[in-house]
Amino acid sequence: MDEEIELRKLDQQDTSKADLYADLAAAWYSSSQGPMALLRLETAAQMGWILSEIRKYIGFRAELLEVGSGAGFFANAASVAGHKVTGLDISRTSLKVAEMMDQTHKVRYVEGDAYRLPFPKDSFDVVVAMDLFEHVSDPEKIISEMSRVLRPGGLLFYRTINKTLISYFWMNKVMKWFLNHAPNKFFEYKLFRKPNEIASWLEEFDLEIQREKGLRPVFFQKGTWKLLWTRELCADFKFVWCKSKSISYTGYAKKFREH
Repeated sequence: MDEEIELRKLDQQDTSKADLYADLAAAWYSSSQGPMALLRLETAAQMGWILSEIRKYIGFRAELLEVGSGAGFFANAASVAGHKVTGLDISRTSLKVAEMMDQTHKVRYVEGDAYRLPFPKDSFDVVVAMDLFEHVSDPEKIISEMSRVLRPGGLLFYRTINKTLISYFWMNKVMKWFLNHAPNKFFEYKLFRKPNEIASWLEEFDLEIQREKGLRPVFFQKGTWKLLWTRELCADFKFVWCKSKSISYTGYAKKFREH
C-alpha cells in the first residue's frame, strides 16, 4: 500500500499510539531507501548554507517558520542552531514524528493549512518552504500567506523542482527506480515549477530574490556506486551546489515592504 495512504490512515488514528510514531521516526530518520531518505540527506546538505545566510542577514536567534515541516528535518536542525522555530504541517502523523525527534524540545509544531496560515501578520523573521511547491496546486496562494506573516526585511527560503524535460526524466524515471519505496504520483510533473514562475509570484507579494542555485549529487563518490548497486542511500552520500537549475533549485528572497 502506498505511503500516502498509510499516512492518511495514521492521521485518523488515536495520536496516543506512540509506538507507531516511534517506528516511523526510526524509519524516516535512519532509512536508506525511499523519498524520505533522499529528502533527509538533501536537507542536511543545504542546512549549512541556509543557516549561514540567516546568521549573516538576520542573526543567531531568528523567529523562524517552516511551512510544510513534515518530519522536522529542517525545523529540528534550525532549533539546534539556536533559532526560535515553529513548524507547520497538515499531517498530524508527521508532526508527531517531528516532535519525537526534536532534540531541543523547543520547536513549536502546529497542525495547520499552508493556504491559511494561523499566524498574525509580521510574525516571523524567516519563513522556509523546502520541497513544498512541487506538492501543492496553488503555490501563489501559499507565497501570499508566507509574505503576510513575514516581517519587512525578513527572508523567505525555498527549494523546489524545475519543470524541464531533464527534471521529468530524472524524478519520474531515474529517481523513482532508485527510490523503490516512493509512493505513486509522489513526483507529479504538472506540479513542477519553473524559476520564472516562482520569481513572478515572489515579486507580486513584495519579495525580491537575493540568491538562487542548483543542487546535485556528487557523481564520483562511493555513495553513488552503492546507490547504483543496492538502490540504497548511504549516510555520507554527498551533494554539491551547482549553477544549473535544470532539475531543482534553492534560493531565498527578501521582503522589502509591508504586504
